[in-house]
This record gives sequence, structure tokens and C-alpha cells, in this order.
Amino acid sequence: MRWKCVVAFDGTDFFGWQSQAGGNTVQDYIERRLDVIFKQPVRIHGSSRTDSGVHAAGLVFHFDAEWKHPVKHLLRALRVGLPKGILIVSVKHVSDSFHARYSASGKRYVYRIYEGWALPFESRFTYSLENRRLDVEKMKEAAAILVGVHDFSAFAADRGDGFEENPVKDLRVLQVSRRGQNIKIVFEGSGFLYRMARSIAGALIDVGTGKLAPEHIRKILESKVRTSLVVTAPALGLTLEKVFYEGDSGAGDVEGAAPE
Repeated sequence: MRWKCVVAFDGTDFFGWQSQAGGNTVQDYIERRLDVIFKQPVRIHGSSRTDSGVHAAGLVFHFDAEWKHPVKHLLRALRVGLPKGILIVSVKHVSDSFHARYSASGKRYVYRIYEGWALPFESRFTYSLENRRLDVEKMKEAAAILVGVHDFSAFAADRGDGFEENPVKDLRVLQVSRRGQNIKIVFEGSGFLYRMARSIAGALIDVGTGKLAPEHIRKILESKVRTSLVVTAPALGLTLEKVFYEGDSGAGDVEGAAPE
């Protein structure tokens, strides 16, 4: 039986999503819990590999295991024993053809910024600019240049593992908005290269502060080469909000504190 799960986590205290030797990753904690539930090793497959410090409201993973009890009992069992920073939001029985990563049709990320010093209960999820201020209209002008199908090599980083991904992505949405001192950048795309969202956020912040002009963003994009002009924004401001799947209405999910 294949199970699709949605997980939310505060990434501050974890070394990212993907399993590592040290064991302090979101994947490691969930797998250890599954090992207890099923009394055997269970491997999970995630939709994304978030960096250390990056958060998620809707990262998806799947695993295969036989479960003869109600689905709500599996959700309850998964939630017990996990660190407070990790919440299994929903569990759903899916077909064997589903794959958390390869079945995904798109993803939505949000980068949060605060002009000034964010309050302590918000500072774990928001990049505080302290004394700097942003020209949001200039940021919107620059963001419009990046929307569409492009080679985003100039906004990617090398993982160092020898893996080469197709750099051409469809960035369907790149919106910059302000509400008081809170600035939000919303990304939706077919997929994202390693550190692509944080690199775009960093470039847009530099446009907002006047370090770069909107026309510089076009030149950087067209160069297809990563240079020191693009600075990666801090991880704490980024949240993976949702992973999209074709024809997935969410019906049949057993949900918890937040909807998928």
C-alpha cells in the first residue's frame, strides 16, 4: 500500500529535509517514527530537498507499507513521537503509480521579509532587514522579467554531488507584495533548481535596496552563468507552501490542523 503524506515543519533546528549521517533531518525523524510503527525499516521519498533552515507548510512524501486499520489511526500514530517542530498534516492512500517527486506538476514557495526587526515569535520565519528599506515597485519590475520559461542557471547553485538538472524551468508566478513592513515574494513554477528561489529572492532584495537595477536582472538571466552579482537570501525566510499534482483535489485525505 502506498501512502501520500503532507508534512509541515519549522526548519530552524533541523539540517534540512534529506537524510544525513548525523540524523538531525526531517526525513530521519519521520523514518525513525515509521520504523517504530511498522516494526521494520520504512524508506520515505520526498517531493523536495529543502536546505537547513528552510521551512515547509506542505512538503509531500510517500512510503509503502501495509496498514489494516483506519487511516486516521495511521495519522495519529505518525504524529506521536515526532519533535514539536514537525507536524504530519495529512495522510492519504494512493495508487502505486504516485511518486511524491516525479508526479509533481509544480511547487509554490513564499519568501518573507520584514523591514526592521521582526518580533521574536516571527523572526524564525522572516528575514529581518533591520535598517534597510525596499522599493517594492522596482522589485515587481524585476520580477516580471523572470516570469516564463527560461534557463535559470544564473540563479542556481552547485549541490556538489555531481547531479546535473535541466536548468530550464517554467516560473509561472513571481509576485512581490507589501503589507506595512512585511514584504512577501511568492514563487510558483514547474520546478526549482538548487537554491533557485533563495537566489531570486536575494537578487530581488538587492534590486529593492538599489544595489541592482531591474535591467541587471535581465542581463544576469540571459548570461546563464552564476556570478557574485547574485547573493543567496538567508534560509529562514523561505517556506515551501504547496506541491501540486495533476488531478489532485485532496479528496480522501485525513487531515489535521491545517489543510493540504
